[in-house]
Amino acid sequence: MTTKLRRLLSVILCIALIAVWALITVGCSNKTEKPQTDDLPSNNDLQNGEIQNDVTVVGEGQKQFYFSVIELSGKETNFIVKTNKKTVGEALVDVKLIEGEQGAYGLYVKKVNGIVADYDVDKTYWSFNIDGEYAMTGVDKTNIEEGKSYSFKVSK
Repeated sequence: MTTKLRRLLSVILCIALIAVWALITVGCSNKTEKPQTDDLPSNNDLQNGEIQNDVTVVGEGQKQFYFSVIELSGKETNFIVKTNKKTVGEALVDVKLIEGEQGAYGLYVKKVNGIVADYDVDKTYWSFNIDGEYAMTGVDKTNIEEGKSYSFKVSK
């Protein structure tokens, strides 16, 4: 084989390996895409309790927001919450997705979607997040904002 042919085959092999590596990297991504509020169906399109592409619709009202529950194992359960309430906490309590105790700093959430996380018992707790970031306000002090998504995640 000539030197030029060997060089050409080496370049082709390198390009093929880079392409395979790129496909594997993209295919193994853990990123889960959340629907944007703009993508949420209208209230007329939704029925209470209806499941839309693994998203359960709960509640009734003029406002709606995306809500997810992330368990310690990483399992995620997704909801569209419809409400007329002012705060995220009021809406989630109303549709029975969260339970807790009133404390000096507001509602201390211990149960989300039937799952208990209690720091006093097993050093786990529910962290409240807005658009994937740790919230700076409690769930009962957070007004529902159009375009925002909310979640509770078990943390240890």
